[in-house]
Order: sequence, then C-alpha cells, then structure tokens
Amino acid sequence: MDTNENGVSMDAEHFSVAEALERIQGAVAQACAKAGRSVGEVTIIGVTKTHGPEVVREAVEAGLRVFGENKVQEAAAKIPGCVGGPEWHLIGHLQRNKVRHALALFPVIHSLDSLRLAEQMERVAEEDGHRPRVLLEINVSGEASKDGLHPERAPEVIDYLMASRNLTWTGLMTLAPFCPDPEQARPVFARLRELRDRWEREYGVGLPDLSMGMSNDYPIAVEEGATWLRLGTALFGNRPKWRPMAVDEE
Repeated sequence: MDTNENGVSMDAEHFSVAEALERIQGAVAQACAKAGRSVGEVTIIGVTKTHGPEVVREAVEAGLRVFGENKVQEAAAKIPGCVGGPEWHLIGHLQRNKVRHALALFPVIHSLDSLRLAEQMERVAEEDGHRPRVLLEINVSGEASKDGLHPERAPEVIDYLMASRNLTWTGLMTLAPFCPDPEQARPVFARLRELRDRWEREYGVGLPDLSMGMSNDYPIAVEEGATWLRLGTALFGNRPKWRPMAVDEE
C-alpha cells in the first residue's frame, strides 16, 4: 500500500476524499493567513484525470464544486455519467479539432495558448452560442516540454481577446516545473502574478483568475496569489487506469 509523507494511504480503494479535502483546506487556510489573504479567494479544482464518476460523486458529497479534466475525449465520456451540479474546467492542452466538443462541455478553458486556437474558439463559440471564460496559458518557466505562450508573444493573443465578442478573458494559467522542494516553484508563481498585474494596467481589464499550483506545491501558489488550485493526487490518491470511449473529431 502506498502512503504519503503523513502515512495516509494513497491507494484509490483506501482513500477518503473528504479527509483529503479537509487537510487541503487547512493547508490553504494557513497559506492564506501567511499571505494576508481570505480563504474565500481560493477555489480548489478537483482534477479527476483517469478517475470515474463515482469519485466525482464522493467529492461532491464532500463539498467540492469545481472539477477539471485534462483531455476532451475523457471528459466527453465521463461527464454525462457524473452527478449534476459541478462546474467543469478544461485544464489540459486543447487541440483545435476538439474545440467544438470542449466548448460544449466546459464553461471555463484554462489552456488558451495560441492565436490560432483563439480564432478557432471564437468561430465555434459564435456558431454554437457559447460564451466561455478563458485563461491564457503562459509558459513562465521557459521549459520546451511545456505548453503555453511565452510572455513576449502574449500581446497578439491579448489584442485578439480584447476585441472578441464571444470569449471572456479572465486571467492566466501556468505549470511550474516539478521540484522536490516546492519553494523552487515560487519564482514561477510570482512571475505569473506580476504579468497579470502588468496586463491589467496596460489593457485596463480586470483579471481575477490565477490558475497555478498543483498537489506538490499548492501552498506556495496560494502565498503568491493563486485563485484556482488544480489538485489531483492530493485529493484523490494515486490514479487508476480509466479507459474512456473515443469521441469523433470535428
């Protein structure tokens, strides 16, 4: 049986989502107190990658209200079988040929990372009557293996969003490098907050959403201003293997 550093079972069949959520909420409260923030500013997104509808139900019963999926294909197979009520966010890379499926499933997209994707989202949103909230994914760390816009290339996408009729730009998202010491992620989170503050001033727009922080580093992200935490393993334990049915490409 796998356990975490606190001796808590991480195996899915022994994992209590309610207990995990309570521990996480306590850590978030401590981080907020340290940073002089209100806990009401921070929302936990339960990342249910490879977990089935029964885990979503357990999390809803524990009080979780927002869930995130990495892949449109898995979400399309999973969400119809889940309990109603939660809000679903797409947090993984979005291919242009999956935009129609994505906009039908997710009112919030965290991973807008190119002008071409923004143009495709605008076109489909206009045709299908969607009005998604979108976050720009910024590659703050500069890692070639990570998706996201480099900061210097963001203005062309921002200009497009400012003129969009169907996409509402509400903030930024980033992925920090995985580090054994979570403190090493702090400069990445601080940089994303600085970019948000700068673009708010330059474009005269409110950007309340900072999507940053995962299971290994979320308290640091909270201290640096995160409003949405994307938590999978910390909430649900080790991932099982879950095989969704395919969805047709556009």
